[in-house]
Amino acid sequence: MKSEDVARYLHDHPEFFDQYADMLALVTLPDPHSGRAISITEKQLFNLRDKVRTLESKLVELIAFGEENDAISGKVHGLAVALISANDQAAVVRALYSHLGGAFAVPHVTVRLWGAGQGDGHEFENVADAVKAFASGLQRPYCGTVTGQESAAWFGEAATHLRSMTQVPLRESGGVCFGLLAMASEEPHRFYPELGTLYLERIGEMAAAALLRVAA
Repeated sequence: MKSEDVARYLHDHPEFFDQYADMLALVTLPDPHSGRAISITEKQLFNLRDKVRTLESKLVELIAFGEENDAISGKVHGLAVALISANDQAAVVRALYSHLGGAFAVPHVTVRLWGAGQGDGHEFENVADAVKAFASGLQRPYCGTVTGQESAAWFGEAATHLRSMTQVPLRESGGVCFGLLAMASEEPHRFYPELGTLYLERIGEMAAAALLRVAA
C-alpha cells in the first residue's frame, strides 16, 4: 500500500481515529524547532500557536495603520477648518503653507495659480505652458523624484537639495486645472511613486474649493 492510499483512506474515513483513538498517542512527528519526536496533538498546538502569533502580528500592524490614519485625518481636519475660515486668497495660501509645513511637517511647499484670481505674490508668477499641460494631464497627484520636474525650480536655492516631491493639481468642479500645489523634501522616500494619494487628493480638492470661493 502506498502512502497516498493511506492518506486518501484517512481523508475518506474521518471516523477512523474515533474508533482507534489510542493510536493518536502512538503517532509522533518531528518537532521543526528541536527535532525531537512529538505527538500529533502537540504538533497541532504548535501550529495553532504559530497561527496566533501571525494573527497577533497582523493585528498590531492594523492598529498601527489605524492610529496613523487617525492622526492624518486630524491634520486634514485642522487644515479644512483653516481653509473654511480664510476670507481671502492670501489667507487661504497662508493656511496651506502653515498647516502643510507645520502639522504635516513638509519642509518645502509652494503654490502656483494661473486661472483663479490675481495677486502680487509668487503664487501668481508666470508658469510655463509645459507645466500647465503636465498639471492638467495628471489623473492623480504626482509622487516621485524631483529629476526632470520643471516645477522644482519654484523652490529656489533649495531645489538642488530636493530628492522627492508631490504635485497636486488644483481643479474647478468641471475638471479644468487652474493651479498646482507642490511639496518637496530632501528625503528620497518622503514622496515615493507607490505612495497612497487619497489624502493628497482631498487636500487638493479642499485647497481648490477654498481658492475658488475667495476668488469669486
